[in-house]
Amino acid sequence: MKKLTTVLIAAGLIASASACSAQQQLTTAETCDRVGVAAAGIPQNASQTATIRVANAIRPIESVASTDMKPVVSAILEYLDEQAKEEPKDAAAKSEREAKLAELGAAYQEAGTKYGELCRG
Repeated sequence: MKKLTTVLIAAGLIASASACSAQQQLTTAETCDRVGVAAAGIPQNASQTATIRVANAIRPIESVASTDMKPVVSAILEYLDEQAKEEPKDAAAKSEREAKLAELGAAYQEAGTKYGELCRG
């Protein structure tokens, strides 16, 4: 009887722990709020450290973002991650990085527009 009780208690604890740890998808409004709070840390002249800090604040939001906001959050993260990388010394690598930043910058701008539509009405 003690073993059965112990097994039932353990099963209950495991079930409740898994329910607590399950990530739930945020609504668009909740995603907007969280991204807004994280993005508020972006200074005008963003240093590499500040960019990394903001990207790391946004990163956990990506997995739970609403369906509408997931591409927005992903585009923001991709741009911030690329921007935070060290400047290459090789001329060919520099031009490749500049091209990639331009491409990601365009997606970042589109994400900003979509963010404005979804979050600011």
